Amino acid sequence: MSINTNIHTNRALYCQIEQSLPIPLKVDFSCEAGKLLAIVGPSGGGKSTLLRVLAGLSLPRTGHIECGGRCLFDAKGHIHMSPAERHVGYVPQHFGLFPHLTALENILAGLDHIPKVARKHRAMQWLAEMNLTHVAHRRPSALSGGQQQRIALARALAREPTLLLLDEPFSAVDWKTREFLYESLFDLKSSLNIPVIMVTHDLKEALLLADNILLMDDGYMLQHGSPQALLSRPTSEIVAKQMGQKNVFDGVVTTDTISTDVSCLYWQGVKVNAAYQASLVQGQDVRWMVSNSGIELYDDLSLAKEPNCFVVTVVSLLAIGDMIRIILSVNANAQRLHLELPVQVVKQLGLMQGKESLAMLNLSCIHIFSSSN
Repeated sequence: MSINTNIHTNRALYCQIEQSLPIPLKVDFSCEAGKLLAIVGPSGGGKSTLLRVLAGLSLPRTGHIECGGRCLFDAKGHIHMSPAERHVGYVPQHFGLFPHLTALENILAGLDHIPKVARKHRAMQWLAEMNLTHVAHRRPSALSGGQQQRIALARALAREPTLLLLDEPFSAVDWKTREFLYESLFDLKSSLNIPVIMVTHDLKEALLLADNILLMDDGYMLQHGSPQALLSRPTSEIVAKQMGQKNVFDGVVTTDTISTDVSCLYWQGVKVNAAYQASLVQGQDVRWMVSNSGIELYDDLSLAKEPNCFVVTVVSLLAIGDMIRIILSVNANAQRLHLELPVQVVKQLGLMQGKESLAMLNLSCIHIFSSSN
């Protein structure tokens, strides 16, 4: 960026909140400066409530919030900084622009922390940064959704915040504008030395933009970690399904695996090998999953004798853009496998409804849920 936004050092965020009323909320997470944390979950899951708590717009019952070593909230210490004192950049849903002010005036509204004589120049700098100098004197009603979003973001960043909060920032724009804004935010994130917290219900959006993901449901944090960790090692079946994993099954531990390097399961009459898990005992009922990317298809049906290889029949194919969603039926036990492949790969494999193929389950992509989940 041409404007120096790298003005804060060591601006990590830490948040620990727990309450049952008026709205349940239980989270414990951190976000490093220069990183984007996506808060993901269903509608009514507590995502926007958490963002309002971080902004200082809602007061939780218990907990502690700090950013860059500054305590923003502490229930025991009776500390509750106001939104202005927290110095947070906040972009609400639908952007929150003042309808009676021009684009320039909206940005000026976020610059009361610098001398009045310098405000217009700084606002014009931000308009130029967002490629919007030509709309400086237009009101929000005369701007497109993408332009409004960039004005709202410019206003938030013009405050030189210690923390940037984005509430469903791309939900009100069309897909083409969204793609452009994704790239803008990705570039911007790397130049900011502050934590960025983004609420979204769109998992693909989170996977594309976030360094870490926090999954929420009914106000509770289900899991917090890197996208890869949540995809490959979800802590519960609920997390797996929220992360879009469809291949979740029942299994029974078949052998005492203490002396081997794999854990063996019976999956509706067929054997599946997973990575060794010491806590499993013979005869134990478990739930297990294979990640959506852990299924490979081959033409050679003779490989069916190899571990984790099964002859399958294509049940259906559904084109979604340049990807094909495929449902397979395992011939040996009629269980269904779900995966997505590029159109070109489907053509190369000659897949069509009713055709037999060979599916191999990658051992490293098989995850057995602990009995406590």
